[in-house]
Amino acid sequence: MKRAYVALGSNIEPREEYLADALQMLDSNDKIITVKKSSIYQTAPVGYTDQGDFLNMVVEIDTSLPSEELLDFCQYVERHLGRKRDIRFGPRTIDLDILVYNQENSKTERLTIPHPRMHKRAFVLIPLHEIVPDLQLTDSSKTVSNYIEELSESDKKDVKRWTRKD
Repeated sequence: MKRAYVALGSNIEPREEYLADALQMLDSNDKIITVKKSSIYQTAPVGYTDQGDFLNMVVEIDTSLPSEELLDFCQYVERHLGRKRDIRFGPRTIDLDILVYNQENSKTERLTIPHPRMHKRAFVLIPLHEIVPDLQLTDSSKTVSNYIEELSESDKKDVKRWTRKD
C-alpha cells in the first residue's frame, strides 16, 4: 500500500454534502483506505475570486492504486458529482487534488507530485497540518509546519474551521 494525501474542496451548495459524497466514494473503492480526515475549513476563493467561499479538507489514504489510477478515480468522483471545468479556479461541486503520493517526485502531462502549488495555499496546508504536521514535502527538506510558518497572516486569516449551522 502507498500513502497519499488528497485535498477536497467544494463551493457550490450543498457543499458539505459534496464533501461527504466524495469521501463515501473514496471509501467505496476497495483499493483505497481512509486513514485520517482533517476538520472542514471554510476558505475564501483564490485566483478567481468572484465566487462563494469553499469548504476544504484533506484526507490521508492508503492505496494500492498507482498514482495515475488514483488520479483517474479522483476525476471519476468529480465527474460523478457534477464537476464542470468551465472557469479555471472557478466554482465547483467538488475538487479532489492529489497532494502527495508515497513521498514520490514525479511529473507527467496529467499529474505533478507533490502538488506544485500546495506549499503556497493556506487552504491546503492548514488542514494537512492538522493530520500530519511533520510530513516532509519531497520537493524540499521543509515540513508542512515549516511552510505554515512561512505563510503571511493575511493568507491564514481566510481559513477558518467550519462548523455546521443547523
